[in-house]
Amino acid sequence: MGMTMTEKILARASGRESVKPGDLLLAKVDFAMGHDLTIPPASKIMREQMGATKVWDPERLAVVQDHFQPAKDSASAALGKTTREWAREMGITNYFEVGDGGICHTVLPERGLVLPGELVVGADSHSCTYGALNNFATGVGSTDLACVLSLGELWFRVPETLKFVYHGRLQEWVEAKDLILTVIGQIGVDGARSKAMEHTGDAIQHIDMEGRLTMTNMAIEAGAKNGIIGFDQVTADYLKDRAKRTYSPVESDPDAEYEKVFEFDVSAVELSVAKPMSPDNWAPLSEVVGTKIDQVFIGSCTNSRIGDLRRAAAILKGRHVHPSTRLIVTPSSTETARMAEREGLIRIFMDAGATWTASTCGACLGGHMGVLGEGEVCLSTTNRNFPGRMGHPKALVYLANPVVAAASAVTGEITHPGEVLSREPVAV
Repeated sequence: MGMTMTEKILARASGRESVKPGDLLLAKVDFAMGHDLTIPPASKIMREQMGATKVWDPERLAVVQDHFQPAKDSASAALGKTTREWAREMGITNYFEVGDGGICHTVLPERGLVLPGELVVGADSHSCTYGALNNFATGVGSTDLACVLSLGELWFRVPETLKFVYHGRLQEWVEAKDLILTVIGQIGVDGARSKAMEHTGDAIQHIDMEGRLTMTNMAIEAGAKNGIIGFDQVTADYLKDRAKRTYSPVESDPDAEYEKVFEFDVSAVELSVAKPMSPDNWAPLSEVVGTKIDQVFIGSCTNSRIGDLRRAAAILKGRHVHPSTRLIVTPSSTETARMAEREGLIRIFMDAGATWTASTCGACLGGHMGVLGEGEVCLSTTNRNFPGRMGHPKALVYLANPVVAAASAVTGEITHPGEVLSREPVAV
């Protein structure tokens, strides 16, 4: 019997020739990640409950200061301090301080730390992002991370795999974000609960690595254990001069079994939004055009990489944010910010009246630098819009791609990007 990519990775990591859905196994982790919210409790469990005095491999762990950093108050400063001191004590090779890293789910792929064929865990639910690079990546809690820190291994249940086959080419303006919102809108936020989401088909060849990372990032929004994409030339090109280790890609066998197969003609996918208050509350953009907004947020591990910023800046160049709306732009990493500076994108955003922030999770989780008040409406490029996610539980959040976000910032209401580009830019 053949195996899927996910099954092959778990078989290799557990030292088995084959595995099947439902198998319980103890598997060796290839790489792990923790950040300023999850390292403090994990390190405490590691020391006080497990009695461990060092990590299993300081070169196979990344520690990133990204959630409440730069510190927004004394409590977040204490978390950053604990994380910083522990990383130094443990001799963590891949430690990313404020100003050197950014959002963990951009930093790890960007630095070539998560690679094809590997088993990766991160103490953050969006660790499934890394599966775009042909690995099994999943989020774990701080207790599980403590086990990995101490032992380098963890128990796993082999998930059933759902196969998503995409055909054709995306239309103008339509992006990977619209595609994954459409998928989640169809299957629901629990439609892939504890399962693997395998993305394949000829359409994937035409989606760049940034778009693929967006798709696997939102696997958790469908309840999935992991998202994964096959290795191809796009993957190889992305990893060239990046990969920190040798790697062995995997592909699903022709006779691999899937719990269910979904087929999509991506040429039929529309510009999409997720309406409040759930990522599966899908609607075509046309349904919500004209909705007044107080804030636009272009940021997060989902959609604030350099390509996202380039496309948003192209809409904003020569234009200005509407006087009733504020635009917050948060690059997903320090390297992204450097590229944006070299390309003149920061100047475009600031000339348009946007606020440019440090590379941090920030407003996405209602942490800082963009928290919403009661009754405020935000159009966001993030991954979640549950009640209270970005601030007050009565704030309303719509999810969309960065081009729609930029266009809407100009008009002060949810807007098709073509509508903005049809207007003449004004001097600013």
